[in-house]
Amino acid sequence: MSITSDLIRGNTDTIILAHLSNQDSYGYQINKSIQVKTDNRYELKEATLYSAFRRLEDSGLIFSYWGDEKTGARRKYYTLTTLGRQTYEKNKSDWQEAKELIDKLI
Repeated sequence: MSITSDLIRGNTDTIILAHLSNQDSYGYQINKSIQVKTDNRYELKEATLYSAFRRLEDSGLIFSYWGDEKTGARRKYYTLTTLGRQTYEKNKSDWQEAKELIDKLI
C-alpha cells in the first residue's frame, strides 16, 4: 500500500476540498469519511490532516469556525471559500487529465 499512499498523499489538499465541497466538516469527520470511502485502506495521519488545514486556510481556500455543540467538546469546522471551490474544480480537472495520460502510458 505504500505506493498507493504515495500517490494519494500528493492529493491530500484536493481530497479535503472535495469533502468540504459537499458540506462543512471537522477533522475527525473528514478522516472517517476517507476511511469509509476507501474501505479502511487509507486514512490521513492527524498531523497531515491538520497541517493541510493550516495550509489551506493560509492560502484562503478554506476558513474555520467553532461549532455550537450543546454537548461534548467544541469542534472546529472548516468550509470552502469561493477560491477554494474554484481551486477544487481546477484540481479535479487536472487530475482527470493526468489520469487519462497515465492510463495511456501504462
